[in-house]
Amino acid sequence: MASVYDVAAYILEKQGAMTTWKLQKLVYYSQAWSLVWDDDVLFPEEIEAWANGPVVRELYDAHRRKYRIACLRKGNAASLTESQRETVDAVLDFYGDKSPQWLSDLTHMEAPWQSARRHVPEGVRGDVVIPKEDLAEYYGSL
Repeated sequence: MASVYDVAAYILEKQGAMTTWKLQKLVYYSQAWSLVWDDDVLFPEEIEAWANGPVVRELYDAHRRKYRIACLRKGNAASLTESQRETVDAVLDFYGDKSPQWLSDLTHMEAPWQSARRHVPEGVRGDVVIPKEDLAEYYGSL
C-alpha cells in the first residue's frame, strides 16, 4: 500500500513546487476520491481536522517549518499503482490549479471537516480524525 509520503511525492512530481498548505489539501482530496472511485484507501495515515483544513500529521511533520516544498526526503511516487495514479491525476486535473486558500475554504464548507470540528472551538488547531467512512459517504453522494 502507498503511504501519504508516496502520494505527496507523486503530486509534487506532477505539479511541481507548491505551498505545504496546498499539498495537504491535494493529499486529502486524493484520499477522499480514492475511497469513492476505487472503493479503497489510498494511504493508511489518518487525516485530522485542523483549523486551516484537513492535515495528515505525518506529512506535516515531514515538511514542518517550510512554506513551499518541491520534494520530500520520504516517499516514492513509483509506489503508486496505475489505478492510484489515475485517481490522483483526476484530482490534480480538477483541484490542481486552485489556490491553497480556495482549497481550504472548500474543505471548510464540506461535511467531513465540519463534522470532525463540531466540538472544537474556531481557530483551535485540534487533532480530531476525519473518519474515512465520512469521506466515502460525503464525496460518494456528490
